[in-house]
Amino acid sequence: MVPSLRDLQLTAAVGGRKRPAIVAADEESGDLEDVRLLDAREDGENSEENMKRIQVRITGMTCAACSNSVEGALRSINGILRASVALLQNKAEIVFDPNLVKEEYIKNAIEDAGFEAEILAEPSTTRTKPQGTLMGQFTIGGMTCAACVNSIEGILRNLPGVKRAVVALATSLGEVEYDPSIISKDDIVNAIEDAGFEGSLVQSSEQDKITLGVAGISNELDVKLLEGILCSMKGVRQFCFNRVSRELVLLFDPEVIGSRSLVDAIESGSIGKFKLHVKNPYTRMTSKDIEESSNMFRLFTASLFLSIPIFLMRVVCPHIPLVYSLLLRQCGPFQMGDWLKWTLVSVIQFVVGKRFYVAAGRALRNGSTNMDVLVALGTSASYFYSVCALLYGAVTGFWSPTYFETSAMLITFVLLGKYLETLAKGKTSDAIKKLVELAPAVALLLIQDKGGKNIGEREIDALLIQPGDILKVLPGTKVPVDGVVVWGSGYVDESMVTGESIPVLKEVNSLVIGGTMNLHGSLHIQATKVGSDTVLSQIICLVETAQMSKAPIQKFADFVASIFVPTVVGMSLLTLLGWYLGGVLGAYPEEWLPKNGNYFVFALMFSISVVVIACPCALGLATPTAVMVATGVGANNGILIKGGDALERAQMVKYVVFDKTGTLTQGKASVTTVKVYTQMERGEFLTLVASAEASSEHPLAKAVVEYARHFHFLDEPSVTKDVQNHSKEAKFSPWLLDVSDFSAFPGRGVQCFIDEKQVLVGNRKLLNENGVSIPSFAEDFVIELEESAKTGILVAYDSALIGVLGVADPLKREAAVVVEGLRKMGVKPVMVTGDNWRTARAVAKEVGIEDVRAEVMPAGKADVIRLFQKDGNVVAMVGDGINDSPALAAADIGIAIGAGTDIAIEAAEYVLMKNNLEDVITAIDLSRKTFSRIRLNYVFAMAYNVIAIPIAAGVFFPWLKIKLPPWAAGACMALSSVSVVCSSLLLRRYRKPRLTSILEITVE
Repeated sequence: MVPSLRDLQLTAAVGGRKRPAIVAADEESGDLEDVRLLDAREDGENSEENMKRIQVRITGMTCAACSNSVEGALRSINGILRASVALLQNKAEIVFDPNLVKEEYIKNAIEDAGFEAEILAEPSTTRTKPQGTLMGQFTIGGMTCAACVNSIEGILRNLPGVKRAVVALATSLGEVEYDPSIISKDDIVNAIEDAGFEGSLVQSSEQDKITLGVAGISNELDVKLLEGILCSMKGVRQFCFNRVSRELVLLFDPEVIGSRSLVDAIESGSIGKFKLHVKNPYTRMTSKDIEESSNMFRLFTASLFLSIPIFLMRVVCPHIPLVYSLLLRQCGPFQMGDWLKWTLVSVIQFVVGKRFYVAAGRALRNGSTNMDVLVALGTSASYFYSVCALLYGAVTGFWSPTYFETSAMLITFVLLGKYLETLAKGKTSDAIKKLVELAPAVALLLIQDKGGKNIGEREIDALLIQPGDILKVLPGTKVPVDGVVVWGSGYVDESMVTGESIPVLKEVNSLVIGGTMNLHGSLHIQATKVGSDTVLSQIICLVETAQMSKAPIQKFADFVASIFVPTVVGMSLLTLLGWYLGGVLGAYPEEWLPKNGNYFVFALMFSISVVVIACPCALGLATPTAVMVATGVGANNGILIKGGDALERAQMVKYVVFDKTGTLTQGKASVTTVKVYTQMERGEFLTLVASAEASSEHPLAKAVVEYARHFHFLDEPSVTKDVQNHSKEAKFSPWLLDVSDFSAFPGRGVQCFIDEKQVLVGNRKLLNENGVSIPSFAEDFVIELEESAKTGILVAYDSALIGVLGVADPLKREAAVVVEGLRKMGVKPVMVTGDNWRTARAVAKEVGIEDVRAEVMPAGKADVIRLFQKDGNVVAMVGDGINDSPALAAADIGIAIGAGTDIAIEAAEYVLMKNNLEDVITAIDLSRKTFSRIRLNYVFAMAYNVIAIPIAAGVFFPWLKIKLPPWAAGACMALSSVSVVCSSLLLRRYRKPRLTSILEITVE
């Protein structure tokens, strides 16, 4: 049992009559059956106003035939609209007309079918859909290859209430989106365990569960004391204390009691005897990885320790007469050496190698096959043949050679490969581990009285911080969560988010980010975002989601894995029959047979080698390990990739469409020119324009307001860039005019009323639409501004033009080089902007872009994207604002730059944390390098099998006398997976292209 301290962000967890977005995604992928069922349910709910829904627990069902018989019995009753039976949950959900059917009739029908039935408490008195789905993350132990992944995904997706399930072999994690009103977290864990794997919940988007480490418990009395405290607490629904790990799992009602209140109540109730700390789910996952590799190492060393004597008896002892004579001594029906080999190999086969039999059994039970089936088959064939040879010799006196060492060495080498593989796979998730380590473990909470005065401080677990808490951040310590400075000033290193190494000054009202380092000065911050809402948690979530996702190229490996093992077993049987029948029919001489051997043994060794050497694991690991490493490398370089599919598409990009403002330009527009055409004073004019623009979020509007503020209050320092907008407006409010009926028109400007007179601030289109004429002298001035790459802002008051402002937004210094670099990579750059044509062409000429689209509305940007996609081209869109989100969503690859806005990040597949265009090239280059590595991994995996299987089958033996013993085949199989994972790990050496080398990139 594990905590759920961090929400997973769900875009599809909404209720209402609309289907969640995830269902629409399923529909697009072809999974239309579930959608039709859902549609039918909604239609039924809308049309049948008097329907009632109940759940019935059914006892005695053992297989699918049982559930089918129950469904048939229920559906035969007149008045039952729908009946759905879940075998794994032993439940049935029934929708019926209470005017025609009584609950008792339903119960009797089930019992008449031969099962026990119990009507459960009605989940809801209304027929509304549940408020939304939850996302749960589960650890899944025991997976060995892609076939296991396919099996578990199939089982999870077939569970009632499960909307989506994705399983990642490389991380041993599964993400399941489910409806909590139909299926619970425990039901999902039980389904995983029923399939023969180990399952446990890591975290859920339902914040009602917490896992605490408890120190101070030394005996049973202490346990009773803890249980007594918990039983007396309101809001605690369920608890479980593990005496071995000293972990307390609590299920509580967050509306009644908070997690920190829980901890405080337990510690105070024990009079300080117990000390509690929250278990971080990521730390627990890391410890599980270490535990897995340690367990694999113990199994390997045990197998090696037992295999060495067997190897020595076979190779070394025959050359030592005294020892060899002892081994040849008769002891009962067998020689002493035979007894020793049999005993040692039996321990290796059934104790050390038990995991292969268990894993093979559950795979076969689920109707699938995997690597463990091959290992169990090969080692069992060798072991049981050797046992039969011994028994046959004891009965008949004809002693055939035994191959006990084949089984022992085979298991040893496979375990060595699995150990090296777990070590290498652990390295692929280093990125998340580093991100988790950025967050501090503890924080200093300031205790305040009712008047808000600080009266003390206490150290608390950082995972127990709540919104609104006032926290003290000392110099040299990390900011625990996202918040706003309420006292003090200091310099904070935000390089982990922005990539800028220069510390940022933080004063009152400045925003701070959790995980950043306070270098100088003491700060008091008020927590605004905690848990999954923090920037750091969002980054971790994005990286995690990317590592969980499957690239489309992975479908090839999944398909091969599904047919690989049966094919190999078939080839093994053909090899056995071919060599055996060939020997019996005299197709090859007896001299080829081993000493005291026969045709069957000779054929069996080739057959075992074929079974063992074929490795579907390497294929299954080729894509996910590379995607994991690439997403981690991207995160380290400030590039967050949302999934393997986005990573795959990015390497095929043909067009990169840039927004102008804030993307190609610095987004720090400044007013350079002011022309007033009336008797109005300059200050009065600026106050009027600033009042109208103060409510706008557009960069040009902010530049106008800042210029006006600076004009009126020359002695004040400029506002820090990270001050919240509402505090900025509060600072302006004393001198700004009262505004009413404010409206923003994307791509045109703003409109409002001041003193009941209309004020228009924007471009020509806005003024023309409102019937305001533009004099020729003003038009000439605007044209002059536009030809010098500036934007002209027209201002009209009471239906008359009163002035023009010239605003310049300088280009980013790297813009021209990046555009040229993209061309060298075979990518065509395009600029699309809502600005006028003259300004757009002037900027494009300066940056080197030939294809320009100007005066485009936000919705029109998406149309431009679709225009480029018509010929099947892959198009990337780079933008930073809300007005770019339609285009980001429409593009094959949406790239939000400079962290952008929340909406832009939501719509994009790539998030560039730094406000640097070089990262666009880095994103494309990383994608290309990653998929070159994936293709190389597939070559490794496929070439290995193509070459190794014929050698193992003895195809070249008649001519070259090349023979691969089964133990050597096992060593090759083990190393194939390790080689693929190590190949992926080479991506960790990736270095992004420098500006000096970008222009040297050529099309591959």
